[in-house]
Amino acid sequence: MKKLWPSLCCLLLPAALTAQTETTPTPQWRPVYHFTPEKNWTNDPNGLVYVNGVYHLYNQQNPFENKWGHMSWGHATSADLIHWKHLPVAIPEIMGSDTTWRFSGSAVLDKDNTSGWCKNGNCLVAIYTGHQQNPAKESQFVAYSNDGGITFTNYEKNPVIDLEKHDFRDPNVWWYAPGKYWLMTVVLPTEHKALFYRSPDLKSWTLLSEFGPQGYTGSNWECPFLIRLPVEGTKNEKKWVLVISAAGGRGVFEQYFVGDFDGRAFKNDNPKDTVLTLDYGDTYYAAIPWNNLPEGRHTYIGWMIPNPQPTFPWRGQMSIPRDLSLRQTPNGLRLIQRPAAVISNQLDELSHGRTLALKNLRIGKKEAALDKNGKIKGNAWWMKATLTVAPGADAGFKIAQEKDAAGRTIHETIVGYDAASRQVYIDRSRTGGDINKDRARQAVTLQAPARELRLEILLDRSSLEVFVNDGEAALTTYIYPVEGADQLSAFSQNGKTVIRQLKLWNLSR
Repeated sequence: MKKLWPSLCCLLLPAALTAQTETTPTPQWRPVYHFTPEKNWTNDPNGLVYVNGVYHLYNQQNPFENKWGHMSWGHATSADLIHWKHLPVAIPEIMGSDTTWRFSGSAVLDKDNTSGWCKNGNCLVAIYTGHQQNPAKESQFVAYSNDGGITFTNYEKNPVIDLEKHDFRDPNVWWYAPGKYWLMTVVLPTEHKALFYRSPDLKSWTLLSEFGPQGYTGSNWECPFLIRLPVEGTKNEKKWVLVISAAGGRGVFEQYFVGDFDGRAFKNDNPKDTVLTLDYGDTYYAAIPWNNLPEGRHTYIGWMIPNPQPTFPWRGQMSIPRDLSLRQTPNGLRLIQRPAAVISNQLDELSHGRTLALKNLRIGKKEAALDKNGKIKGNAWWMKATLTVAPGADAGFKIAQEKDAAGRTIHETIVGYDAASRQVYIDRSRTGGDINKDRARQAVTLQAPARELRLEILLDRSSLEVFVNDGEAALTTYIYPVEGADQLSAFSQNGKTVIRQLKLWNLSR
């Protein structure tokens, strides 16, 4: 990732921020169960690799300030994707007359020492974009680690791919077993092309093919990855998916293409102007998957781009890790993403028994408080709910809610379903905090009416993720509740709604 944040400043930041200064601590908005750095700025996830039961998460990080700049690779590890150990910067920028920032990329476990760099049978190799400051250009670099990914040595013959271009970035690399070579997907952002390279040793790379321009080309392409995913409900059917991030003309955006890959070229199954969207919120970006996961697991994570609201001493966070698959729909194969099972299987343990559960609650014209005893405090919870919504009704949940002594609502965020328009939406018009006003309401239109709607809502202090119908769609955004705005209620307008089942896990600490 290169110019995304500066360009997004123009899109997302108003001329004047809130009166709060950048150095005012904001612990009330630091997520409980999402990744944030201990301090300073973070953006794209990088170098995701799973080794010996440990998830490595490298990330674009500014080691010095709480704003974009001095791009280096931060590092954290976790055994459960919830509790993270923060480690020193793994790949710092090169400073001086030849200043080079370490932009986005990937990491692999070189199990067979194809690179010749491994001292103990295997080693970690990072492949990333080196952004040279003067003269400005981007090329692909590699570095290797023999201490478990704590420190890296840069290859003395870097760069390994140099097209002498100003914009050429974000290599995603993994072992392509059928061809017995390393496969790289990297982008030419302004040309809206993904390039595929092969290498036997992570040093010498040969161009295989180019893909694009196709799909959405209204802004620069960034952070690509290619992955082969299972089709739900089948025994052995799998298809290839190419994912591309883009930001600019239509805000923050991730698109994907479904098709075939023959070891050389990717072929799109859909017409070239078809645009398939990954997330319908305003913050999800630069997502990539973990390498070297156990067979059958396909998990990725994205960056949640900060809203104008300052946070301190950190800025930026990651989404919940998500499991990927494909589902056959009337419109063809579509990408499905659910919160990672590794995390959702821990909810009972993480909540320490602090749960809210109900069945067959009928909601009419009046909104119904769901937490009448006021036990769900802190705005860090995870909800799964199934609703039966009458045709024409508008129903859902009002979260992070605050009311005055007379019962009038002061603040709230609405997660709802408008059956008439088939839209699942997030309404942040009364959320509070400093948000992207142009995206105060975000919505996704479902392919078919949903008489029975399944929602999974993840509220983590300032971040909000909504998953619809077991991963059919997702919306990711931020809210910034004021102190005490943590009430929860259900509503239904223009028709009745029945909450068939609901369970909420309180994850506040």
